[in-house]
Amino acid sequence: MKYLIRYLIDFAVLIVLYAFVFFRKWRTQGRDSLLVNTLMYAYLSLVLYFTMMPVVVSIPSMLDHPYSPMNLAPFIDVSLGRGDFLRQVFLNVIMTLPFGFLFPLTRDKRANFGVTVFSCFLMSLGIELLQPFFDRSSDITDLITNVIGGALGYGLYAIFKPVTFWVLERLKTR
Repeated sequence: MKYLIRYLIDFAVLIVLYAFVFFRKWRTQGRDSLLVNTLMYAYLSLVLYFTMMPVVVSIPSMLDHPYSPMNLAPFIDVSLGRGDFLRQVFLNVIMTLPFGFLFPLTRDKRANFGVTVFSCFLMSLGIELLQPFFDRSSDITDLITNVIGGALGYGLYAIFKPVTFWVLERLKTR
């Protein structure tokens, strides 16, 4: 129960932040923008859940343990056959597919492939650099596979762009 409360505090903060900051801003931009930005916010909240939570209750003790630097040997678990490396690689790619798809939609046509992949890289790098503060491991393989996932997500965005924009246009006219 105590463990669950730690997560509930983080989700409560995310809900309050959404309701009083982001929803008010996005609502004025139209239903299409509200939908896309809300999906991105929900997605990023889930990424936060799987990679760093609990955050709020961990802040006071962030510096109470030694910082473990990032493992910089790419795919070491794969080459050594350690653990469930294929599952980890697959999940890291899947985790950032939505980023590659949603990010260009939130940028109003200002995000091309390079901008999207670089933004995915920055998001992933930020997570990997912060994870040791929350007593989690950090790995260059995660960074690489996350960027691959973002690139594949952008590919899906490029394929489904006409359908996606058709749906978003229908939301504008309602």
